[in-house]
Amino acid sequence: MPRCHEVDYTIHGDDLQLVEVILDPGETVIAEAGAMVYMEDGINFETRFGDGSADQGMLGKLFSAGKRMLTGESLFITHFTNESDVVRKVAFAAPTPGKIVPVDMSTLPGNTIQCQRDAFLCAAKGTRLEISLTKKLGAGFFGGEGFILQKLHGDGIAFFSAGGTVVPKELKGESLRVDTGCLVAFTEGIDYSIQAAGGLRSMLFGGEGIFLATLRGTGTVWVQSMPFAKLAEQIISHLPKPE
Repeated sequence: MPRCHEVDYTIHGDDLQLVEVILDPGETVIAEAGAMVYMEDGINFETRFGDGSADQGMLGKLFSAGKRMLTGESLFITHFTNESDVVRKVAFAAPTPGKIVPVDMSTLPGNTIQCQRDAFLCAAKGTRLEISLTKKLGAGFFGGEGFILQKLHGDGIAFFSAGGTVVPKELKGESLRVDTGCLVAFTEGIDYSIQAAGGLRSMLFGGEGIFLATLRGTGTVWVQSMPFAKLAEQIISHLPKPE
């Protein structure tokens, strides 16, 4: 029997998307605090410690909440449960412009995906959220997300959000170099490290940053075209200068 609830969904919109999760009676979806847009009558929500996986004791809940605090996320996860006897819907939106990407965790190697710490949006109940320390010192200092990534584990549907257009890249023993801010997520079997962008001239004047993320192995890498930090930088650069 699967550990995660089996939820259906519909994604609406283009660049400012929301995902409408369809819950049968008794089904639950977990989400980041503040992500909910609307919910139909019969759905009740409860904010809890922990990550939505199997029921834990108080010590386990505190440990799980502490791990989330290390990733910069809220200590709490909100559980939305259909307590009616008919199908109901609840919708969630990302905090920034971009795409919402659904992932069937049961199809991934090890039922696991690693993502930047602010990418997770919502998932079927039973999905476990953990921290993932980068193995290489360079990746920790220069990877754009510090030493910590977020790891999702489960066999249900999970959703993450990213800026601009999201492109999945399939690697088969190959390598891919990515702007550190444009890396969103990758599956098990992918080795993640940081390398200098090139020679001194390229690093200083190439406009591509000093470091690039290098991903090698076999699996899937998701890349975003417009990380929020880059979008904010462009907006700020066009604001009127104070006199």
